[in-house]
Amino acid sequence: MHYTLRQLEVFVAVAQHESVSHAARALAMSQSATSTALAELERQFDCQLLDRIGKRLKLNALGFQLLPKAVALLDRGEEIEELLRGQQGVGSLDVGATLTIGNYLATLLISDFMQRHPGSRVRLAVRNTRHIIESVRQHSLDLGLIEGQCDDEMIISQPWVEDELCVFCSPRHPLAGREHLELEQLLREDWIMREEGSGTRMTLEHAARHRRSRFNTLLELEHTEGIKRAVESGLGIGCVSRLALRDAFRRGSLVPLPTPELDLKRQFTFIWHRHKYLTTGIREFLRLCREMTAGAKRSDDISLPPIP
Repeated sequence: MHYTLRQLEVFVAVAQHESVSHAARALAMSQSATSTALAELERQFDCQLLDRIGKRLKLNALGFQLLPKAVALLDRGEEIEELLRGQQGVGSLDVGATLTIGNYLATLLISDFMQRHPGSRVRLAVRNTRHIIESVRQHSLDLGLIEGQCDDEMIISQPWVEDELCVFCSPRHPLAGREHLELEQLLREDWIMREEGSGTRMTLEHAARHRRSRFNTLLELEHTEGIKRAVESGLGIGCVSRLALRDAFRRGSLVPLPTPELDLKRQFTFIWHRHKYLTTGIREFLRLCREMTAGAKRSDDISLPPIP
């Protein structure tokens, strides 16, 4: 064998970070050692794996073919190392979750996972749907938990549990308590919205796509809790997952608004790269996810500790 796992590790890091210096920091190596390892891999096989475009290094056709195979081999190598060391953990796991899942489900799942496998290492990235999909595509994440669907042909999607958005307002808002509302009335209101690229925003806009009027967006926020606080203060109305609103509805600090003209159902979905090797850790984490939602028809049916 004319290459080393270290050379492959360097290649993967440079491909993911598109920079030798950033890859070196991620691997805790010197920049010169990182550059040398990559150059030696290319020299041994008389090939080029990355092209320099401006200040970035981009995968060429050969590098693009090699990346998923290198990632899979490194994953298997880590499993072998764990086995030889006799560790009880199931290796490391990089999970990405969209905001609703990340804030309300993923942290509980990771806590359960690490209690069952105390030798394991888990990193959680909470980003919007667009960012999670791209990170899975670039092999920066082992597994993604997203809201909605992913149509990327390089990514495998599996449905997890149904979710539903809900339009809501402060109990002091003029629309509060209405039993019937026309969609045109809602569109005229000031909206506190999630940012472009979020699954919540895409689901809401898709549901209203048949209307010529557009949402009157007063404020865009990246965090669900920020949207809830802004709506509670009377700035406008919002739309997020019922899962995120369950405790606020129970307390009466927020109230739902009827939207019979909008189909706000969506799916929580697992995603991973088509060429990803599913390690023991990934398979176990998926099993715990399905165990948490067993018997739940919708995300807000999942048994969770209440938020005070």
